[in-house]
Amino acid sequence: MKWEGHRQSDRVEDLRGGGGGGPRVGGRGVGIGGIVLALLAAWLFGINPMTVLGLMGDAPRSAQSPVPAGKSLQAQSQDEAFVATVLADTEDVWQAYFAQRQQTLEAPRMAVFREPVATACGRGEAAMGPFYCPGDEKVYLDLGFFNQLAQQLGAPGDFAQAYVIAHEVGHHLQHKLGISGKVQQARQRLSQAQGNQLSVRLELQADCFAGVWAHHSQRGKGWLEQGDVEEALNAAARIGDDVLQKAARGVVVPESFTHGSAEQRQRWFRAGLQSGRIESCDTFVAGAP
Repeated sequence: MKWEGHRQSDRVEDLRGGGGGGPRVGGRGVGIGGIVLALLAAWLFGINPMTVLGLMGDAPRSAQSPVPAGKSLQAQSQDEAFVATVLADTEDVWQAYFAQRQQTLEAPRMAVFREPVATACGRGEAAMGPFYCPGDEKVYLDLGFFNQLAQQLGAPGDFAQAYVIAHEVGHHLQHKLGISGKVQQARQRLSQAQGNQLSVRLELQADCFAGVWAHHSQRGKGWLEQGDVEEALNAAARIGDDVLQKAARGVVVPESFTHGSAEQRQRWFRAGLQSGRIESCDTFVAGAP
């Protein structure tokens, strides 16, 4: 992926200790091994990571509760420059996409953090992996997750990392379009298993939105290289619920899925990539996913 030299977003905040002075919550950081265990727990036991995030704090903040911003990220490392560049491209792609439809879309912000951090959704930790908080409309990312993605989840490559960012930005689109709010309301009336099915559809749609972004990003910049798409598809498969469950305990329990199987995640990313249209991402239609 030829990402160097492109515009970097000014919507990235640095909440790391000593680097940004952003809001932090007491507690020790979580190592890479702890991150893997926490991610597996969230997927294996049918718990939405955003639900776990809320449980980790004393009490979730309301959507209106202000959360102080960190300092603007002054990209120094390659990882910092990379995430700022990918976020900038998601801004460009989605704003142009909706402008063509005579609509506007306010882009999300990104918060780079290391220690436990206060969010509008409650306490956030690196153990959650990357996540989107609709309350403050931010993508939260611990850059150490990229090492975990490559070394422990078996999904190396810069476009695998870009897919992860684009997936979380996809949740922002769902929030702004009112999709995620409707899903959360519906979940309150359903059983655990039925609620998990809705979570799967929501996550697969975010995968598809990531594919739509990749479609337009490549058309605009031509920055993908041979093997990049395969990196994203590999990442989608490696974090499939069935793959994680099989690796952790040797059995697969589909009714506990919250993100979708490897095949489903790959298929929906590919659907968005090939079509370039969000209309192709209706994972809630009868017969899907």
